[in-house]
Amino acid sequence: MDTPRGPARVRMTRPSGAVASVLVLGHGAGGGVDAPDLTAVHDAAVASGVQVVLVTQPYRVAGRRAPAPAGHLDEAWIAVVRALGVRDEPLIVGGRSSGARVACRTASGLGAAGVLALAFPLHPPGKPERSRASELPSDVPTLVLNGDRDAFGVPVSAGSVEVLVRPGATHDLRKDVKGTAELAVAWMHAHGWAR
Repeated sequence: MDTPRGPARVRMTRPSGAVASVLVLGHGAGGGVDAPDLTAVHDAAVASGVQVVLVTQPYRVAGRRAPAPAGHLDEAWIAVVRALGVRDEPLIVGGRSSGARVACRTASGLGAAGVLALAFPLHPPGKPERSRASELPSDVPTLVLNGDRDAFGVPVSAGSVEVLVRPGATHDLRKDVKGTAELAVAWMHAHGWAR
């Protein structure tokens, strides 16, 4: 799919039966959409009537590992989500780490009903004074799933942001990915966005 920052890759999975919502997920800075936590959420959401769209940012499609600047990431993401033309179902945006930040920064402007943030990187490792808490949306229901051993820090619940801490998990959220996916889908179900 073309964006102002080059082509992005989009992989869409429709559930069987009626679509309860559309969940668009982005990857982390150096990873891809096949990260274990994204795969687990994808599978659990599709099984619960959610159409899931996995988006690979243009810099990764071009073969680069270093992420593009935040503004470029947001611009490409907005172009992809708008091109999807979601109008009849609730739109949920999300992702892991860097992808979670992009989803949080753009959710309001895209008219998203909710945000699913996996391993939201609250600050760079060892630099808690450089908090990114202001990127969390104040006006959109948001679920943050972070490990209690995440070197990037763990946000706190406030306003429309609910934070669930995964015991023993680090930033990669590899410990109990099935449980993490179940929490994500339960949150979507509670909002009427999953069957």
